[in-house]
Amino acid sequence: MPSGLVALLDDVSVIARAAAASVDDVAAGVAKAGSKAAGVVIDDAAVTPSYVTNFTPDRELPVIWQIARGSLFNKLVILLPVALLLSEFLPGAITPLLMLGGLFLAFEGAEKVMEKLGGAKHGKTLEEPITDVVAFEKTRISGAVRTDLILSAEIMAISLAEVAGDGLVVRAVILAAVGVVITVLVYGAVGLIVKMDDIGLHYAKHRSPSVQRTGRMLVHAMPYLLTVLSTVGTVAMLWVGGGIILHGLEELGVAGPAHFAHDAQHAAAHATGALGGVMGWLTYAVVSAIVGLVLGGVIAFVVHLVSAARGKGAH
Repeated sequence: MPSGLVALLDDVSVIARAAAASVDDVAAGVAKAGSKAAGVVIDDAAVTPSYVTNFTPDRELPVIWQIARGSLFNKLVILLPVALLLSEFLPGAITPLLMLGGLFLAFEGAEKVMEKLGGAKHGKTLEEPITDVVAFEKTRISGAVRTDLILSAEIMAISLAEVAGDGLVVRAVILAAVGVVITVLVYGAVGLIVKMDDIGLHYAKHRSPSVQRTGRMLVHAMPYLLTVLSTVGTVAMLWVGGGIILHGLEELGVAGPAHFAHDAQHAAAHATGALGGVMGWLTYAVVSAIVGLVLGGVIAFVVHLVSAARGKGAH
C-alpha cells in the first residue's frame, strides 16, 4: 500500500479517535450537568402545568408547544451566549449571579408556603371570566415563558458551573445539549400530565372493563396529581434555592453553613446503613430547604413590608 495512503489512514484514525473521545466527553458532561440541575428541572415540570389550565382540550398541546419553543429560545438564543461570555471573560460573576437566582427561588418557595398557611396571595389576581380567548392564551404563554427564563437561567448556570473547566466549544455543545434535552423532557412530561384526564376519558369508553377502570382511575387521579406537583414544585424551589446559596457561600469563603449541611448529611448516611445514600441526600435536601425557607421568608417579609408602605404612601 502506498505510504501516502497509509499516512492518510493513520490521520483519519487519529481524527476518528479524537472525535469519539470528544463525543464521550460531551456525553459525560451533559449527564453530569443535567443531574446537578435536576432539582430545578423538577421545579420547572411542576410549575408549568398551572399555566395550561382553563384551556379547551384542543388548545392544550399547541399552548405547551409554544411555551416549549419559548423555552428553547430562552436557553439557546438568550442564555447560552450570556453564559459563555461570562465564563470566558467574567467567571467570578457566575457564583454571585447563581446565588441571586437561588434567593429568588427561595423567595418564590417561601411565598407559596405562606399562601398555603393562609397568607394572602401576592402577585396574582382573582380569577375573572375569560372574554378574549386569544388574548388570554397569549398572556398565559408569555407568563409561562417569563417564568421559564428564570428557571432556565438557573439550569444553565448550574450546568455551566459543572463544565467550567472544559474548552469553550465543548462548553457550548454541552450547554446546548443540556438545554434541548431538558426542554424535551420537561415539556414532554407536562404534555402527558395535562392530557392525562383526556387519556383517561378515552380509556373509560373502551370495551374492556379493566381498561375502563384504568381510565376512570386516571381521571380521578388528575386533581391529586396536580396537588402533589404543586407541593413538589414548592419544596424543589426551597431545596434548590437553599442548596445554591450554601454552595455559593462556600465558594466565596463562607464555608460554615455548607459544612454543617454536609456534616448532617454524613451523619445521617452513617446512621442509616443500607439506606445511607438516600437518607444522606434527603438530610442535605431538608437542611437546604430550611435555609431556603428562612432566607426566602425574610425576603418575602421585606418585600411585603415595602409594598404595604408604598400602598399607604399612595393614599
